[in-house]
Amino acid sequence: MKKIQLVSLSLLLFASYSCKEVKKESENAIDGIESKMEEITEEEEVKVLRFSMEPKSDSNVTGDVTFTEENGTVRMQATLTGLTPGEHAIHIHEKADCSAADGTSTGGHWNPTFAQHGKWGDEAGYHRGDIGNLTADADGNATVDFSTDEWCLGCDDETKNIIGKAVIVHQGVDDFVTQPTGDAGGRVSCTGIIE
Repeated sequence: MKKIQLVSLSLLLFASYSCKEVKKESENAIDGIESKMEEITEEEEVKVLRFSMEPKSDSNVTGDVTFTEENGTVRMQATLTGLTPGEHAIHIHEKADCSAADGTSTGGHWNPTFAQHGKWGDEAGYHRGDIGNLTADADGNATVDFSTDEWCLGCDDETKNIIGKAVIVHQGVDDFVTQPTGDAGGRVSCTGIIE
């Protein structure tokens, strides 16, 4: 009788130990899965902001702008109508305030690094808002597709964060030389970038 009780006790202890091990391994596996899910979520987080452009300076220039941030890169896509055929400058300006009829309430080009105005990527320097020029077709339609890791949507780095800024389309062409504006002329369309 004692021998049977001893075997039963051994089996009970083994079963108890095995259940604890299985439970522990299951908890570790779940923790590992949750950890991987958090990593995937952080890596694949995509922020998207969409805005409508409004006419300024008695123009008819309208359109839509979308900013998409993914994996540390911001992509700006814009579709514009009502432009005069040819080239027009497009910049990010320092204030998300399109209240002035001529768009001047947006202030100057966004330049958090205090660089000279220039063409994006030039060694001589450029503003973080110096996107460049777009070309309108014979019907006044134009598109922009621009990507950079020098912008962010709502991050803590004020030299990269474009929230609270504005997109401005100009009447003329950016010559990439004239300081501080590129001699791009009046402001014909505007949208504030608001989170």
